[in-house]
Amino acid sequence: MSLPGALDYKTGKQILKLLQDTCRKENMTVIIITHNAALTPMADRVIHFKNGTASNIELNKEPTPIEKIEW
Repeated sequence: MSLPGALDYKTGKQILKLLQDTCRKENMTVIIITHNAALTPMADRVIHFKNGTASNIELNKEPTPIEKIEW
């Protein structure tokens, strides 16, 4: 799934909330590719890429609810 970058702030947060809730409820994986590092606290796992290769993987044991994330 690709989210258009032209979403307004409120709609963007609603979509991210829907994705986060659905992942938890349905035990699914969603991959979000972004340059917006402010979103990383909501993730269970953050994979950083450098020169086309995964350079670092961070596990987040306590993801932040999207309602508490600001950008």
